[in-house]
Amino acid sequence: MANIENKKNNNQDSNKANALDDEQRVLVLSPGMLVTKRFLRNHLALVGLIIIVFMFSFSFIGGVLSPYGEREVFRTYETALKDYAGASINKEYQFTDAKEKEFPALAKADMILAINKDSDSFTSGDVVYTLIKETERMYRIVQLKEVGSVMTVKGITSFNQTGDVLFTDSMKEAYANAVAADGQSFEVENVTYVITKSGKMDIISLAEEVSIATTMIFHTYTKDTSLTSEFKVEAQKAIAKNQTSFEADGLTYTLEIRDQSALFYLEGKEYASASEYSIKAIASDVFLSIDFKLALEQAIRSNKTKLAFTNELGEIEQYVIERNHTQYTVKREVSTQVNNTYESPSLKHWLGTDGNGMDVMTRLMYGGRISLLIGFVVVILEIVLGILIGGVSGYFGGWMDTFCMRMVDVFNCIPSMPLYIILGAIMDFMKINPSIRIYFLCVVLGILTWPKVARMVRGQILSLREQEFMIATEATGIRTSKRIFKHLIPNVIPQIVVMATMGLGDVILLEATLSFFGLGVKYPYASWGNIVNAVNDVYVMTNFWFIWIPAGLLILITVLGFNFIGDGLRDAFDPKMKR
Repeated sequence: MANIENKKNNNQDSNKANALDDEQRVLVLSPGMLVTKRFLRNHLALVGLIIIVFMFSFSFIGGVLSPYGEREVFRTYETALKDYAGASINKEYQFTDAKEKEFPALAKADMILAINKDSDSFTSGDVVYTLIKETERMYRIVQLKEVGSVMTVKGITSFNQTGDVLFTDSMKEAYANAVAADGQSFEVENVTYVITKSGKMDIISLAEEVSIATTMIFHTYTKDTSLTSEFKVEAQKAIAKNQTSFEADGLTYTLEIRDQSALFYLEGKEYASASEYSIKAIASDVFLSIDFKLALEQAIRSNKTKLAFTNELGEIEQYVIERNHTQYTVKREVSTQVNNTYESPSLKHWLGTDGNGMDVMTRLMYGGRISLLIGFVVVILEIVLGILIGGVSGYFGGWMDTFCMRMVDVFNCIPSMPLYIILGAIMDFMKINPSIRIYFLCVVLGILTWPKVARMVRGQILSLREQEFMIATEATGIRTSKRIFKHLIPNVIPQIVVMATMGLGDVILLEATLSFFGLGVKYPYASWGNIVNAVNDVYVMTNFWFIWIPAGLLILITVLGFNFIGDGLRDAFDPKMKR
């Protein structure tokens, strides 16, 4: 009997343990734990969570660990041909006026007309000038003062003095030699006389020097040397007379003709030169030596395209000569420090460098900070505005609901992209600081995207406000603001969280689009959108994939991650949505 009674007791205990309301059988979970458990069972949601955790680590922790800065520019040296000097055969006359003489600009133009007409005299401003042709490239401009006449009859020459100048034997001999040589002028004791025909008589006139016109260009051996007008006049006279020396400014100079150029020496030292070539350095602070100019002239005459010149330090410098009709451009290989742009991926730069010479990997890290920051700020702003306006509209109803919903309709009717373009143009015109521009962008995006949150909150509150717990809050006398934000809004939190999570991806895409069009984040700050915008031509896009593909992939993966999390949260809050 005892055994039978024990069995009954055991069966009763077993039945009690297996009862449906037994605490050991029923596992009670809080709503939060239940949502978390459902969320963690969703594999896509877990993938999205892993993606977002990685993106935050990559952007915020990676930027700290990166050895480079967001705006750090890398430089490199490259050898390039740069314009060094220009050369041309001078065909314009250079004028050197005599002491206390001035040859007017109008007279210079009249002189050129006279040369073109092959005339030996011209009139300018009621003044008669005479041209004395010394060489093909040099003319002397003089004014004549009659000093006498000469007539030759049957071999007998008679001199008639009409001025203050006496016809000396040396002067008569110089005249005879000039006539015999069919010359138009002669010189006695450094004084020039001009012979002019007048019928059977020769008029002898004293040539008073006014100016010398020549196409020759003078160069000095040192930068500090300045050539006087007297030196240029006497030098050109010496060149015309094939002299080996001349005097100017009380000094004696030696003249040497070399390869159609004239070299002048003072006390045995190189002083200056003259040639038909005009050679000038491109940079104003560069002084070209005469040796370089002579070597360049020789190369041009020999039709060479390259020149190897030994400088003062004994170093051989290579030059390239490019011809364009009568103009020559001399280029030199120069090692220049430039931005290290579009460097291919390497151990130093894992994703290479961009068009500004910045590390692409580092820019992607800092760009992720900006893109994620804008996404969260905009979503928080639109949720706050949406909850306030949607909560008030749904709870009060009536004219308040009508007013708020019409305001939502107005914002929905605003064409967002044209507005973004206008605001971007205004900020560009006002030159808004790029750092401040980021916050302007957040505010504008938040203001234009809150209506969808407000509509959702209003719809949920309209269905919740008539339920029993809300009637109880009204009966207990709880104030209106507490009813809305403590009892109604918490019941809408699941939908808000889902909308916010999925909206983050939309905001990041919108920011990337605006930055791509140059309306969003500006240089030097980085965002994934303006990194893609840097690829603005087909050549860069096809040849430098490492610039834009990583940024595009980060945008794609991040948006997918937020969408996966949003879908997972939606299914976790409302499992019926899976059906």
